[in-house]
Amino acid sequence: MTLRLIVRPWRLAQAFLLIAGLLAVGYVAVNVGARYVYQYSELQAFDHAVALRRPGAAAMRMMVGKIEIPRLNISAMVKEGVDARTLNLAVGHIPHTALPGQIGNVGVAAHRDSLFRNLKDVRRNDRITVTTMDGEYVYRVVSYKIVKPSDVSVLAAVPDERSLTLVTCYPFYYVGDAPKRFIVHAVQMF
Repeated sequence: MTLRLIVRPWRLAQAFLLIAGLLAVGYVAVNVGARYVYQYSELQAFDHAVALRRPGAAAMRMMVGKIEIPRLNISAMVKEGVDARTLNLAVGHIPHTALPGQIGNVGVAAHRDSLFRNLKDVRRNDRITVTTMDGEYVYRVVSYKIVKPSDVSVLAAVPDERSLTLVTCYPFYYVGDAPKRFIVHAVQMF
């Protein structure tokens, strides 16, 4: 009788852990799948709009453009805003910063465990291309550093400079809300 009482709770624990594990895997699969489908469909719409030289559906979705860092195998659509929904699907353009091609500092952010995962391997002089409906802008990485989340001075514009700042959480392999930010600063090449 005692053996039976011990076996039953163990089986319930196994079943609970199996179900919890399957739900966790399913949750991750749905999020990764949604990001992939979003990036693919937005890229198709954006490339079509650029080819036709008219904004169409891309502009209606507050699309800023596309960012690419070929050496790091980063290619993603950039959407206006940095709210949770935007950052789960795309790179977010930080409000109140310049737009690509304008004088000022273009600020963009993405999650360290998704679209900006490979940013950990960035090096000085890496090329970053941002394509918008207005054209293609090429930037060169000049520096990178780690700051506190409260340090928003990294988004400040330098007079008469066209720059780009990429922001993601740091450390890259931290579990949970990361305590710092990884900042990449690049200047536009002419």
